[in-house]
Amino acid sequence: MARFKPVSYAQTLMVPIVLEKQLFPGTLEFAIRHLIETRIDMSLFEAKIRNDETGRPAYNPKIILKAVLLAYSRGIIGSRKIEQACRENITFMAITAWSTPDHSTIAEFISSMQEEIMFLFRDVLLICEEMELLGGTKFSLDGLKLSSNVSKEWSGRKSEYFKKSF
Repeated sequence: MARFKPVSYAQTLMVPIVLEKQLFPGTLEFAIRHLIETRIDMSLFEAKIRNDETGRPAYNPKIILKAVLLAYSRGIIGSRKIEQACRENITFMAITAWSTPDHSTIAEFISSMQEEIMFLFRDVLLICEEMELLGGTKFSLDGLKLSSNVSKEWSGRKSEYFKKSF
């Protein structure tokens, strides 16, 4: 009979994590954090926050911006998915200093700062390329629209299909 090592899910673990050491130099997440902290002017973002006298403290726009830029670079575009990444992914935890803004905060930030984020994303990529942090990775956008063979113009009866296609 096979023997297995014992397993217990009722364990308490204390794992010390230094968030700063989770972002390795030469990676995109390290570059995003470094650029937002040192090279990007955040005054446009900070000017839109109005809670000087009343209201609860807001998340620092740098934190949300870092999470959004990292998420966008990884193909994560939904605010709920970004919130989930901030709660579950150690890289997102490290880049946001373990802040976990909820999806409505992220969505409101993105919708109110859409133009600024778009230009900033471009600037971050250009600075990363300038600093040779991208390692020859090519970024491209394709705006070509092609109709597929399952589009409305091709739907219908078989006899209609042969009339259209030839």
